[in-house]
Amino acid sequence: MSDDFEHGECFLFTLHDEVLQMLGDAVRTNTPPFQIPRAANVFGVCAADDPAIGVVERLRADFPACEIDLVIDPRVHGSNLKASNLINLCARARHAWLVVADSDIAVAPDYLARVTAPLADAPVGVVTCLYRGHPVGGFWSRLGAGFIDHWFAPSVRIAHAGGSRSFSFGATIALRRDALAAIGGFEALSNRLADDFWLGELVRRQGLETVLSDEMVTTDVTESSLGDLWAHELRWMRTIRSLNPTGFAFTFITFTWPMLALAAWLSPQPLVLAAVVLGGLARSFLAGGPGAALMAPLRDILLLVEWAVALAGSQVRWRDRILPVRDPPAAEAPLQTRAPAARAGMEPYQGAGVTLRPLPLMTEGTDNGVPERQSSRSTNGLNPPRLL
Repeated sequence: MSDDFEHGECFLFTLHDEVLQMLGDAVRTNTPPFQIPRAANVFGVCAADDPAIGVVERLRADFPACEIDLVIDPRVHGSNLKASNLINLCARARHAWLVVADSDIAVAPDYLARVTAPLADAPVGVVTCLYRGHPVGGFWSRLGAGFIDHWFAPSVRIAHAGGSRSFSFGATIALRRDALAAIGGFEALSNRLADDFWLGELVRRQGLETVLSDEMVTTDVTESSLGDLWAHELRWMRTIRSLNPTGFAFTFITFTWPMLALAAWLSPQPLVLAAVVLGGLARSFLAGGPGAALMAPLRDILLLVEWAVALAGSQVRWRDRILPVRDPPAAEAPLQTRAPAARAGMEPYQGAGVTLRPLPLMTEGTDNGVPERQSSRSTNGLNPPRLL
Protein backbone atom coordinates (compact mmCIF):
# COMPACT_ATOMS: atom_id res chain seq x y z
CA MET A 1 0.00 0.00 0.00
CA SER A 2 1.18 3.49 -0.64
CA ASP A 3 2.41 5.93 1.94
CA ASP A 4 0.22 8.78 0.81
CA PHE A 5 -2.66 6.90 2.46
CA GLU A 6 -1.90 8.39 5.82
CA HIS A 7 -4.56 6.32 7.53
CA GLY A 8 -5.74 4.07 4.71
CA GLU A 9 -7.84 6.61 2.81
CA CYS A 10 -9.26 5.43 -0.47
CA PHE A 11 -10.58 6.91 -3.68
CA LEU A 12 -12.45 4.69 -6.14
CA PHE A 13 -13.93 5.45 -9.54
CA THR A 14 -16.55 3.02 -10.79
CA LEU A 15 -17.48 3.03 -14.48
CA HIS A 16 -20.38 1.37 -16.21
CA ASP A 17 -19.35 -0.80 -19.14
CA GLU A 18 -21.63 1.23 -21.43
CA VAL A 19 -19.13 4.11 -21.33
CA LEU A 20 -16.50 1.88 -22.97
CA GLN A 21 -17.18 3.07 -26.52
CA MET A 22 -17.32 6.71 -25.46
CA LEU A 23 -13.97 6.43 -23.68
CA GLY A 24 -12.34 4.70 -26.61
CA ASP A 25 -13.67 7.25 -29.09
CA ALA A 26 -12.45 10.11 -26.90
CA VAL A 27 -8.91 8.72 -26.79
CA ARG A 28 -8.79 8.05 -30.53
CA THR A 29 -10.17 11.45 -31.54
CA ASN A 30 -8.45 13.49 -28.80
CA THR A 31 -11.81 14.79 -27.61
CA PRO A 32 -11.57 17.72 -25.16
CA PRO A 33 -12.31 16.96 -21.51
CA PHE A 34 -15.82 15.63 -21.04
CA GLN A 35 -17.98 14.43 -18.19
CA ILE A 36 -18.64 10.72 -17.86
CA PRO A 37 -22.35 10.43 -17.09
CA ARG A 38 -22.25 6.94 -15.60
CA ALA A 39 -19.17 7.17 -13.41
CA ALA A 40 -19.27 7.12 -9.64
CA ASN A 41 -16.61 8.46 -7.32
CA VAL A 42 -16.45 6.64 -4.00
CA PHE A 43 -14.50 7.98 -1.03
CA GLY A 44 -13.94 6.00 2.13
CA VAL A 45 -13.11 7.04 5.69
CA CYS A 46 -13.39 5.18 8.98
CA ALA A 47 -14.85 7.82 11.31
CA ALA A 48 -17.64 10.38 11.21
CA ASP A 49 -15.31 13.09 12.55
CA ASP A 50 -12.78 12.71 9.72
CA PRO A 51 -11.99 16.20 8.29
CA ALA A 52 -11.76 14.64 4.82
CA ILE A 53 -15.55 14.50 4.84
CA GLY A 54 -15.59 18.27 4.38
CA VAL A 55 -13.49 17.91 1.24
CA VAL A 56 -15.91 15.38 -0.20
CA GLU A 57 -18.84 17.67 0.54
CA ARG A 58 -17.13 20.53 -1.30
CA LEU A 59 -16.50 18.23 -4.24
CA ARG A 60 -20.19 17.38 -4.29
CA ALA A 61 -21.06 21.07 -4.31
CA ASP A 62 -18.59 21.92 -7.08
CA PHE A 63 -19.46 18.91 -9.27
CA PRO A 64 -23.22 18.40 -8.73
CA ALA A 65 -23.60 16.30 -11.91
CA CYS A 66 -21.10 13.70 -10.70
CA GLU A 67 -22.02 10.72 -8.58
CA ILE A 68 -19.94 11.14 -5.42
CA ASP A 69 -20.45 8.68 -2.58
CA LEU A 70 -18.92 8.75 0.87
CA VAL A 71 -18.55 5.58 2.94
CA ILE A 72 -17.95 5.91 6.67
CA ASP A 73 -17.17 2.47 8.06
CA PRO A 74 -14.96 1.67 11.10
CA ARG A 75 -14.64 -2.07 10.44
CA VAL A 76 -11.16 -3.49 9.92
CA HIS A 77 -10.59 -6.60 7.81
CA GLY A 78 -7.09 -7.91 8.35
CA SER A 79 -3.74 -6.19 8.77
CA ASN A 80 -3.78 -4.01 5.64
CA LEU A 81 -5.93 -1.03 6.55
CA LYS A 82 -6.07 0.36 3.03
CA ALA A 83 -7.40 -2.95 1.68
CA SER A 84 -9.80 -2.99 4.60
CA ASN A 85 -11.15 0.41 3.61
CA LEU A 86 -11.50 -0.75 0.00
CA ILE A 87 -13.52 -3.75 1.19
CA ASN A 88 -15.85 -1.40 3.06
CA LEU A 89 -16.43 0.99 0.20
CA CYS A 90 -16.50 -1.53 -2.66
CA ALA A 91 -20.08 -2.45 -1.76
CA ARG A 92 -21.04 1.04 -2.98
CA ALA A 93 -19.28 0.59 -6.33
CA ARG A 94 -22.24 0.27 -8.70
CA HIS A 95 -20.59 -0.26 -12.07
CA ALA A 96 -18.54 -2.82 -13.97
CA TRP A 97 -15.19 -1.02 -14.15
CA LEU A 98 -13.12 0.07 -11.16
CA VAL A 99 -10.25 2.56 -10.92
CA VAL A 100 -8.41 2.71 -7.60
CA ALA A 101 -6.29 5.85 -7.22
CA ASP A 102 -4.02 7.15 -4.50
CA SER A 103 -5.28 10.20 -2.70
CA ASP A 104 -2.35 12.52 -3.46
CA ILE A 105 -1.95 12.19 -7.20
CA ALA A 106 -2.59 14.85 -9.83
CA VAL A 107 -3.99 13.77 -13.16
CA ALA A 108 -4.71 15.16 -16.64
CA PRO A 109 -8.28 15.92 -17.78
CA ASP A 110 -8.41 12.80 -19.98
CA TYR A 111 -6.96 10.54 -17.28
CA LEU A 112 -9.98 8.24 -16.91
CA ALA A 113 -10.38 7.82 -20.66
CA ARG A 114 -6.75 6.81 -21.13
CA VAL A 115 -6.37 4.46 -18.20
CA THR A 116 -9.59 2.57 -18.87
CA ALA A 117 -9.37 2.31 -22.67
CA PRO A 118 -7.25 -0.93 -22.61
CA LEU A 119 -9.99 -2.69 -20.61
CA ALA A 120 -11.92 -2.90 -23.89
CA ASP A 121 -9.67 -5.84 -24.75
CA ALA A 122 -10.93 -8.99 -23.05
CA PRO A 123 -7.42 -10.39 -22.31
CA VAL A 124 -6.52 -7.27 -20.30
CA GLY A 125 -7.08 -7.64 -16.58
CA VAL A 126 -5.23 -4.68 -15.05
CA VAL A 127 -4.15 -1.26 -16.29
CA THR A 128 -1.67 0.70 -14.18
CA CYS A 129 0.24 3.99 -14.39
CA LEU A 130 3.76 5.08 -13.65
CA TYR A 131 4.22 8.30 -11.75
CA ARG A 132 6.70 11.10 -11.24
CA GLY A 133 7.62 12.69 -7.92
CA HIS A 134 6.57 16.18 -6.89
CA PRO A 135 8.72 17.34 -3.94
CA VAL A 136 6.88 19.50 -1.43
CA GLY A 137 9.16 19.43 1.61
CA GLY A 138 12.52 20.98 0.70
CA PHE A 139 15.87 19.25 0.16
CA TRP A 140 14.95 15.82 1.48
CA SER A 141 11.74 15.64 -0.50
CA ARG A 142 13.71 16.55 -3.64
CA LEU A 143 16.08 13.72 -2.84
CA GLY A 144 13.07 11.45 -2.37
CA ALA A 145 11.63 12.48 -5.71
CA GLY A 146 14.94 11.39 -7.22
CA PHE A 147 14.23 7.86 -5.94
CA ILE A 148 11.09 7.80 -8.07
CA ASP A 149 12.24 9.74 -11.14
CA HIS A 150 15.84 8.58 -11.51
CA TRP A 151 15.78 5.03 -10.18
CA PHE A 152 12.35 3.50 -9.76
CA ALA A 153 10.58 4.75 -12.92
CA PRO A 154 13.56 4.09 -15.26
CA SER A 155 13.90 0.60 -13.76
CA VAL A 156 10.25 -0.11 -14.49
CA ARG A 157 10.60 1.15 -18.05
CA ILE A 158 13.63 -1.08 -18.66
CA ALA A 159 11.84 -4.09 -17.17
CA HIS A 160 8.77 -3.31 -19.28
CA ALA A 161 10.86 -2.99 -22.44
CA GLY A 162 12.35 -6.39 -21.61
CA GLY A 163 8.92 -7.98 -21.48
CA SER A 164 8.14 -7.89 -17.75
CA ARG A 165 4.54 -7.22 -16.77
CA SER A 166 4.88 -8.17 -13.10
CA PHE A 167 3.82 -4.86 -11.67
CA SER A 168 0.90 -2.71 -10.65
CA PHE A 169 1.19 0.62 -8.88
CA GLY A 170 -1.05 2.23 -6.31
CA ALA A 171 -1.04 5.55 -8.15
CA THR A 172 -3.63 3.98 -10.46
CA ILE A 173 -5.03 0.49 -10.96
CA ALA A 174 -7.95 0.01 -13.34
CA LEU A 175 -9.71 -3.34 -13.64
CA ARG A 176 -13.09 -4.90 -14.31
CA ARG A 177 -15.33 -6.02 -11.50
CA ASP A 178 -15.37 -9.60 -12.81
CA ALA A 179 -11.56 -9.77 -12.61
CA LEU A 180 -11.67 -8.54 -9.03
CA ALA A 181 -14.36 -11.07 -8.16
CA ALA A 182 -12.30 -13.88 -9.69
CA ILE A 183 -9.48 -13.32 -7.17
CA GLY A 184 -11.86 -13.09 -4.21
CA GLY A 185 -12.32 -9.32 -4.16
CA PHE A 186 -10.30 -6.88 -2.09
CA GLU A 187 -10.54 -9.43 0.72
CA ALA A 188 -7.68 -11.28 -1.00
CA LEU A 189 -5.44 -8.31 -0.10
CA SER A 190 -6.54 -7.87 3.49
CA ASN A 191 -3.34 -9.32 5.01
CA ARG A 192 -0.84 -8.40 2.30
CA LEU A 193 1.60 -5.56 2.81
CA ALA A 194 2.22 -5.04 -0.92
CA ASP A 195 -1.45 -4.87 -1.82
CA ASP A 196 -1.07 -3.07 -5.16
CA PHE A 197 1.47 -5.58 -6.45
CA TRP A 198 -0.68 -8.47 -5.31
CA LEU A 199 -3.83 -7.05 -6.85
CA GLY A 200 -2.10 -7.16 -10.23
CA GLU A 201 -0.37 -10.47 -9.58
CA LEU A 202 -3.53 -12.31 -8.51
CA VAL A 203 -5.34 -11.05 -11.61
CA ARG A 204 -2.41 -12.17 -13.77
CA ARG A 205 -2.73 -15.64 -12.24
CA GLN A 206 -6.22 -15.74 -13.74
CA GLY A 207 -4.58 -15.63 -17.19
CA LEU A 208 -5.21 -11.92 -17.76
CA GLU A 209 -2.68 -9.35 -18.91
CA THR A 210 -1.27 -6.20 -17.30
CA VAL A 211 -1.00 -3.02 -19.37
CA LEU A 212 1.30 -0.14 -18.42
CA SER A 213 -0.65 2.93 -19.51
CA ASP A 214 1.03 5.75 -21.43
CA GLU A 215 -0.62 8.08 -18.91
CA MET A 216 1.76 9.26 -16.18
CA VAL A 217 0.47 10.88 -13.02
CA THR A 218 2.27 12.96 -10.40
CA THR A 219 2.61 12.13 -6.73
CA ASP A 220 3.68 14.20 -3.74
CA VAL A 221 6.94 13.45 -1.93
CA THR A 222 6.71 15.01 1.50
CA GLU A 223 9.71 13.87 3.59
CA SER A 224 11.22 16.82 5.43
CA SER A 225 14.14 15.09 7.17
CA LEU A 226 16.75 12.42 6.53
CA GLY A 227 15.13 10.22 9.18
CA ASP A 228 11.76 10.32 7.47
CA LEU A 229 13.30 9.62 4.08
CA TRP A 230 15.43 6.78 5.43
CA ALA A 231 12.50 5.06 7.16
CA HIS A 232 10.30 5.38 4.12
CA GLU A 233 12.81 4.17 1.54
CA LEU A 234 14.03 1.34 3.76
CA ARG A 235 10.44 0.18 3.94
CA TRP A 236 10.23 0.23 0.13
CA MET A 237 13.49 -1.68 -0.19
CA ARG A 238 12.50 -4.42 2.23
CA THR A 239 9.16 -4.81 0.48
CA ILE A 240 10.90 -5.18 -2.88
CA ARG A 241 13.16 -7.80 -1.32
CA SER A 242 10.15 -9.71 -0.03
CA LEU A 243 8.62 -9.82 -3.52
CA ASN A 244 11.77 -10.75 -5.46
CA PRO A 245 14.75 -11.72 -3.26
CA THR A 246 16.98 -12.80 -6.15
CA GLY A 247 16.39 -9.69 -8.20
CA PHE A 248 16.84 -7.50 -5.15
CA ALA A 249 20.23 -9.07 -4.40
CA PHE A 250 21.57 -7.66 -7.69
CA THR A 251 19.90 -4.25 -7.46
CA PHE A 252 23.17 -2.62 -6.39
CA ILE A 253 24.43 -2.62 -10.00
CA THR A 254 21.84 0.05 -10.84
CA PHE A 255 23.27 2.61 -8.36
CA THR A 256 25.38 4.56 -10.84
CA TRP A 257 27.82 6.72 -8.86
CA PRO A 258 28.93 4.05 -6.34
CA MET A 259 29.46 1.55 -9.17
CA LEU A 260 31.48 4.07 -11.19
CA ALA A 261 33.65 4.81 -8.15
CA LEU A 262 34.14 1.09 -7.53
CA ALA A 263 35.19 0.53 -11.15
CA ALA A 264 37.71 3.38 -11.00
CA TRP A 265 39.16 2.01 -7.76
CA LEU A 266 39.40 -1.62 -8.86
CA SER A 267 40.77 -0.96 -12.34
CA PRO A 268 42.21 2.56 -12.81
CA GLN A 269 43.05 1.93 -16.46
CA PRO A 270 42.56 4.54 -19.19
CA LEU A 271 39.62 2.79 -20.85
CA VAL A 272 37.92 2.16 -17.53
CA LEU A 273 38.46 5.75 -16.39
CA ALA A 274 37.10 7.02 -19.70
CA ALA A 275 33.99 4.89 -19.22
CA VAL A 276 33.65 6.24 -15.68
CA VAL A 277 33.77 9.82 -16.95
CA LEU A 278 31.21 9.10 -19.66
CA GLY A 279 28.97 7.33 -17.15
CA GLY A 280 29.18 10.24 -14.74
CA LEU A 281 28.34 12.73 -17.50
CA ALA A 282 25.39 10.63 -18.60
CA ARG A 283 24.07 10.29 -15.04
CA SER A 284 24.41 14.05 -14.53
CA PHE A 285 22.69 14.88 -17.81
CA LEU A 286 19.80 12.52 -17.18
CA ALA A 287 19.29 13.98 -13.70
CA GLY A 288 17.49 16.86 -15.40
CA GLY A 289 19.35 19.96 -14.24
CA PRO A 290 22.44 21.29 -12.44
CA GLY A 291 20.89 20.98 -8.99
CA ALA A 292 19.71 17.43 -9.56
CA ALA A 293 23.09 16.50 -11.07
CA LEU A 294 24.89 17.73 -7.95
CA MET A 295 22.44 15.76 -5.82
CA ALA A 296 22.83 12.55 -7.86
CA PRO A 297 25.92 11.15 -6.08
CA LEU A 298 24.24 11.52 -2.67
CA ARG A 299 21.05 10.00 -4.08
CA ASP A 300 22.92 6.94 -5.41
CA ILE A 301 25.02 6.48 -2.27
CA LEU A 302 21.92 6.60 -0.08
CA LEU A 303 20.27 3.99 -2.31
CA LEU A 304 23.28 1.71 -1.90
CA VAL A 305 23.30 2.04 1.89
CA GLU A 306 19.56 1.43 2.06
CA TRP A 307 19.92 -1.63 -0.14
CA ALA A 308 22.66 -3.06 2.08
CA VAL A 309 20.61 -2.54 5.25
CA ALA A 310 17.47 -3.93 3.60
CA LEU A 311 19.24 -7.22 2.84
CA ALA A 312 18.43 -8.11 6.44
CA GLY A 313 15.44 -7.41 8.64
CA SER A 314 11.96 -8.85 8.76
CA GLN A 315 9.93 -5.78 9.75
CA VAL A 316 9.05 -2.36 8.40
CA ARG A 317 7.87 0.75 10.21
CA TRP A 318 4.71 2.43 8.98
CA ARG A 319 4.34 5.63 10.97
CA ASP A 320 3.68 4.37 14.52
CA ARG A 321 3.19 0.73 13.50
CA ILE A 322 5.70 -2.11 13.11
CA LEU A 323 4.62 -4.57 10.43
CA PRO A 324 6.14 -7.84 9.26
CA VAL A 325 7.52 -7.90 5.74
CA ARG A 326 6.09 -11.37 5.22
CA ASP A 327 2.32 -11.57 4.86
CA PRO A 328 0.71 -13.10 7.97
CA PRO A 329 -1.87 -15.88 7.72
CA ALA A 330 -5.42 -14.59 7.49
CA ALA A 331 -6.28 -16.20 10.82
CA GLU A 332 -3.82 -13.91 12.57
CA ALA A 333 -5.72 -10.76 11.61
CA PRO A 334 -9.23 -10.95 13.10
CA LEU A 335 -11.92 -8.39 12.33
CA GLN A 336 -11.76 -5.47 14.69
CA THR A 337 -13.24 -2.01 15.06
CA ARG A 338 -11.19 1.14 15.16
CA ALA A 339 -11.98 3.95 17.51
CA PRO A 340 -12.13 7.43 15.94
CA ALA A 341 -8.81 9.23 16.16
CA ALA A 342 -7.68 12.79 15.69
CA ARG A 343 -6.68 13.48 12.11
CA ALA A 344 -4.09 15.73 10.56
CA GLY A 345 -5.20 18.88 8.76
CA MET A 346 -6.32 18.67 5.16
CA GLU A 347 -4.90 20.44 2.16
CA PRO A 348 -7.60 22.93 1.09
CA TYR A 349 -9.59 22.02 -2.01
CA GLN A 350 -9.33 24.78 -4.63
CA GLY A 351 -12.74 24.36 -6.23
CA ALA A 352 -13.95 23.86 -9.78
CA GLY A 353 -11.98 25.04 -12.80
CA VAL A 354 -8.73 23.31 -11.89
CA THR A 355 -7.44 19.79 -12.35
CA LEU A 356 -9.32 17.60 -9.88
CA ARG A 357 -6.75 16.27 -7.48
CA PRO A 358 -7.87 13.60 -5.03
CA LEU A 359 -6.93 14.89 -1.61
CA PRO A 360 -5.87 12.91 1.46
CA LEU A 361 -8.80 11.21 3.13
CA MET A 362 -7.70 10.12 6.56
CA THR A 363 -8.13 6.57 7.88
CA GLU A 364 -5.20 4.30 8.81
CA GLY A 365 -3.14 2.30 6.35
CA THR A 366 -0.04 0.27 5.66
CA ASP A 367 2.60 0.61 2.95
CA ASN A 368 2.73 -0.99 -0.43
CA GLY A 369 6.42 -1.14 -0.23
CA VAL A 370 7.39 1.74 -2.48
CA PRO A 371 7.37 5.49 -2.99
CA GLU A 372 4.96 8.02 -1.52
CA ARG A 373 3.37 10.42 -3.79
CA GLN A 374 0.50 17.98 -8.43
CA SER A 375 -0.79 18.44 -12.13
CA SER A 376 0.59 16.08 -14.71
CA ARG A 377 0.05 13.49 -17.30
CA SER A 378 2.08 12.01 -16.88
CA THR A 379 13.93 -2.30 -12.64
CA ASN A 380 16.42 -3.79 -12.86
CA GLY A 381 14.27 -6.89 -13.41
CA LEU A 382 12.57 -6.59 -10.04
CA ASN A 383 8.90 -6.83 -9.43
CA PRO A 384 8.45 -3.08 -8.95
CA PRO A 385 7.16 -2.25 -5.55
CA ARG A 386 4.56 0.38 -6.08
CA LEU A 387 1.24 -1.17 -5.23
CA LEU A 388 -2.37 -0.11 -4.81
